[in-house]
Order: sequence, then C-alpha cells, then structure tokens
Amino acid sequence: MARVNPGQFVRQVRQEMAKVTWPSRKETTISTVMVFVMVFLAALFFFVVDQILAWGVQLIFGLGG
Repeated sequence: MARVNPGQFVRQVRQEMAKVTWPSRKETTISTVMVFVMVFLAALFFFVVDQILAWGVQLIFGLGG
C-alpha cells in the first residue's frame, strides 16, 4: 500500500465525507422510536417466556408456593 502524505490524506477524507448522506431529524426520530418499541417488545417476550419456564419448573419440581 502506498504511503500518503498528511495533506493528501485530509483531502481524501474530506472527499469521502462529502459522499456521506446523513439522516434527517425525522428519520433519526423514527429510527429511535422503533428501537425503543423493539426493545420493549423483546423485554415483554422474554418476561413472558421466563414466567412460563418458572411456572414449568415449579410444576415439575414442586418448588415454591
């Protein structure tokens, strides 16, 4: 790989940064809300599965009340 001097490197970085398309505020907000919704649904799913497994273990081993 060829060595690039610092000035050339900075120019290349600026050229690449100009190609980046940043999300709008609306897109960022929607993505953030969707992440929170998916986290909530995953937490709910694992809570339900955990409760079912705990109930099954209590049923099998006769532990708890």
